Amino acid sequence: MSDIESRLAELGITLPAPAAPVASYVPAVEVGGLLHVSGQLPFIDGALVTGRLGEDVTLERGAEAARACGVMILAQAKQALGSLDRVVRVVKLGGFVNSTGDFTHQPKVVNGASDLMLEVFGENGRHARSAVGVPTLPLGTAVEVDAILQVRD
Repeated sequence: MSDIESRLAELGITLPAPAAPVASYVPAVEVGGLLHVSGQLPFIDGALVTGRLGEDVTLERGAEAARACGVMILAQAKQALGSLDRVVRVVKLGGFVNSTGDFTHQPKVVNGASDLMLEVFGENGRHARSAVGVPTLPLGTAVEVDAILQVRD
């Protein structure tokens, strides 16, 4: 078992099967020592988390959804790289939160994914980040997160 897979097991995280793309793109592209992972949607217990923060999704549920996006990022990365031990560090996460115009806690929502990266990769999980509110997301999801990871050969 790889170091990162051992860490996931310690955390009680089982990676799901990577989600198939819902449009004309690929889940991940490796170029120049970086793995760019397309935006991932939140699946919890096999169901897509839908709704809008500030309307019908709580801050806590939004953070759970962002964490689920992070888990799917890891699943996509493992599929693309063969092993998560190839990840040198998390460079950047981009978080998109389906939220009302008066909802201002997008950073707290996206912390769900950011905190996961710290738990899994330790200091190498610290990253730059965006956390923005949007009026809608694909399939009505509450959150979407993409990633850039530095990888080794």
